[in-house]
Amino acid sequence: MDMMKGAMSASDMPKGMDMSMLEECLEALSACMQACVMCADADAGEGMGRCAAMCSNCADMCGTMMRMMLRMNGWDMALMMSMMESTMAMCRACSAECMMHAEMSEHCRMCAMACDQAAMALEKMLGSMREMAPAM
Repeated sequence: MDMMKGAMSASDMPKGMDMSMLEECLEALSACMQACVMCADADAGEGMGRCAAMCSNCADMCGTMMRMMLRMNGWDMALMMSMMESTMAMCRACSAECMMHAEMSEHCRMCAMACDQAAMALEKMLGSMREMAPAM
């Protein structure tokens, strides 16, 4: 994500947005997306269809969320916040599913942890956005 620092500046961001918080969120989403893809691929070979599907859906949502966040000039705060809430819910559901297999599957344990981190980063950023929403 270091490349992102040069590509985006504070002037590109919605007024009052914390660049370091955005970067933290993007990094957590990227890690979650990667862990979910790996977990889904491994689960498919182990016959765990529900877990594989949850991980694939979570990876897709995290990727979409990242792309939306990187389109600085296109931010609609209400829509962005709604998408963040949906992505948090997907991350939490995927984590819960993977935790059911975590004791017997290292990739599920790692995926659950990445999903939890992404949900926490989104929650933190969403909280910050709610605080600044009246000023927008």
